[in-house]
Amino acid sequence: MPIYRYSNRSLTALAVGLALSSSLTVAAEDTSTIEVIQVSGKAINDKGLSPKNSTVDGPFGDGIALKDIARSVTPITSEMIEQLNIIDLSDIQKVSPNSYSASGFGASSLPTIRGQLGELYQDGVRRQAGNNGFGIPMSFNAIEQIDVVKGAPPVLLGTSQRNGGFVNVHSKVAPTNDKFANLTASAGSWDHYRAQLDIATDIVADQSGVRLSVEHIDNGSYYDYSGFQSDSIFVAFRLLPDNVSTWDINVEYYDVDFTDNAGINRPTQALIDDGLYVTGQGIQPNGSTIPGANAIVSPTGLVKIDRSQVLTDPDNINNAQTFILHSTYVRELSDKATFKNITYYQHLEREEIAQNSFVEIIDGADTAQNRVELAYQWNNDQSTIVAADIRYNKVLGYSQFTTEADLPIDLTGPIENRRIPLTAEQQARLVELRPGVFVSPGAQYDIDGNGSGDYSLSDTTDSTSWQTGLAIQHNSQWTDKLSTSIGYRADFYDVEARDALVPQGQIAASDSINEMLESGQISISYQLSDFITTYASASYNESTSNSMAGGTTLGANNQISSQNFATENTLTEVGIKYSPSDSAWYVDAAVFDQKRSLRNRDGSNTGIRTKGFEAQAFYDADPYWFSAGYSYLDARYDNSASSQDTVQVADAFDNSRPDIIAGTGIGAPNFASFAPSNSRVQGLPEQTFTINGGMSITEKWKAGFSGLYTKSYPLDYLATVYIRDQYTLNINTRYDFSEQTSVRLDVNNVTNQKNWRPVFEGGYFGSTLVYPELPINATLTLQHSF
Repeated sequence: MPIYRYSNRSLTALAVGLALSSSLTVAAEDTSTIEVIQVSGKAINDKGLSPKNSTVDGPFGDGIALKDIARSVTPITSEMIEQLNIIDLSDIQKVSPNSYSASGFGASSLPTIRGQLGELYQDGVRRQAGNNGFGIPMSFNAIEQIDVVKGAPPVLLGTSQRNGGFVNVHSKVAPTNDKFANLTASAGSWDHYRAQLDIATDIVADQSGVRLSVEHIDNGSYYDYSGFQSDSIFVAFRLLPDNVSTWDINVEYYDVDFTDNAGINRPTQALIDDGLYVTGQGIQPNGSTIPGANAIVSPTGLVKIDRSQVLTDPDNINNAQTFILHSTYVRELSDKATFKNITYYQHLEREEIAQNSFVEIIDGADTAQNRVELAYQWNNDQSTIVAADIRYNKVLGYSQFTTEADLPIDLTGPIENRRIPLTAEQQARLVELRPGVFVSPGAQYDIDGNGSGDYSLSDTTDSTSWQTGLAIQHNSQWTDKLSTSIGYRADFYDVEARDALVPQGQIAASDSINEMLESGQISISYQLSDFITTYASASYNESTSNSMAGGTTLGANNQISSQNFATENTLTEVGIKYSPSDSAWYVDAAVFDQKRSLRNRDGSNTGIRTKGFEAQAFYDADPYWFSAGYSYLDARYDNSASSQDTVQVADAFDNSRPDIIAGTGIGAPNFASFAPSNSRVQGLPEQTFTINGGMSITEKWKAGFSGLYTKSYPLDYLATVYIRDQYTLNINTRYDFSEQTSVRLDVNNVTNQKNWRPVFEGGYFGSTLVYPELPINATLTLQHSF
């Protein structure tokens, strides 16, 4: 007997039709008795502003419903990306709990999840990213959906470096039975301009299609000597060779020129609370006013500083170019078996030469990966996914960060105050890459034979790594209510590193290492009812520590440190998901206990343990939509040592003006190390709350808002300076002139709050720098479809 499914609206129409038919028949036969049957129902007209009906591809298998995933996950649909004005990775905090982030020196390149930098995946493959988060900003030109997953990547995705969580972005795909063209143009405060053209068409109906998306961004800046210019060209092709297979190929070229924005130095409590800046240029122990280690400032005043007056330089160079290729081929081998092949290649070049002596140059980073997956459905209750991976990564790069010094700089003085020309002695501990550009060698050498190295080391490397992984995941449905999933993976590493820039007269040092890293996971799900699912999951993950672009460096002993392959991470998570089929609501919540490692600036690892709670709720039924998220995070050092640029901001000052600041006179930067402890990790709010919503005022006019609240938290390790409770409120409105044309106005930080956030993840610069967030600003966007 066939089973027919009707929507509530269809049922209502059918009931009305039957009632009318019955009434006419009865009236013809006997009008004295008429029985009236009323059928009522509520149509849920969602607008894609909730993740409830989203499926997640990649991390746990393909086409998995959100309620069936035994982890905390927030899929962000294309409609949500547009409505919430998500334009960079830090914006995921608008909707995903426990994803509050530092500024990433003004250009976030990685997500922050549960208090740690997370990984960035695209179409299920890990992308190249920055060294400890200082990489290149990501283009959203190619992106259609963002899946935010808490905790270490599952076994299908393989070993990673960062384990707080990860983001898997889904590329746009080409249509095979449609054609469209969309133009988006926007203009905003401080000469922000953006234009995007997204066009697509089928080539052969139901067989092939192509899509082109191009974007140009040319942004001025509220901040001094800052800007952002980028171009992205994305092309996607889809082929349906037959009725059981799909092949998606896409390529993107991205060229970006952006500013390394270090925010405002000398973050005293007076700066945070009242915008007051302590003036006076630091003096090194040798009497030089050039910023350097252990310099001391004699305060000369306390002045109101313009929040746009940040630590930048007009002569800095900072640009990058990257090319990315993705290929995904899926074929149904039978009614039980599915084959999937993913191929990825990325080439990255990057150059930053800053006047404060910081240098990071990637002359070429090439990454290629191929993954084969075979999914087999043994019966209705048992299924297995087997995966095999091979990943190649080669990096040639040069860096120099040993002579940076930010606290001695007086931002209110001339631009020369910020510049650090290297002395002859400093140059002698470096190698000249090109005229006037000095970087660290990629190894240590004892030139004078005194038994100690004569060079300053950073992250310079010429390294190659091969990663081969084998994974298996088995899913079981034991009863209608109980299901389990278990997975295991082994990754084999073969890594070589050599000095990329050998000092004259020396023989290049090199080393190699072979390691095997393991990971495992297990989860149990139990349905309390048709719409409530509970779960418990646990995972163990061994991961790597890498330098820029995923490269590997030689240590001071000219060997690859085994510490690079000794990062252990564990996760225990228990959660509940509420997803009724006859309601517009979706709600989930989770408690977690997570241990992980933080890679320090010197390459060592610091253990961190996070415990917490997070919850999110969504309601989407036109004309209203609503979402809210709450997170509690207790992040502490796990009986582990920590480091910071300087013990506390007061170290930069003497005590000659206690009326301005009670300085310690120690001098800064002093490259502080703290003994093992269980202290709270600095730079992270313990509680955050987000709220978003909107409504259709008329058929053509819509309005919405978003808000973020963070509880007060310490900026530095010793908690001498706090970022206070703060909030940001954004509003927007949209008017549709026709089905083809609309205009939208966004007003951000509408109450003009003077908010702050850390500059860098991990708290290393907590006593040195702080980032002033933007004041009230607006953007007007025009959309037109052809």
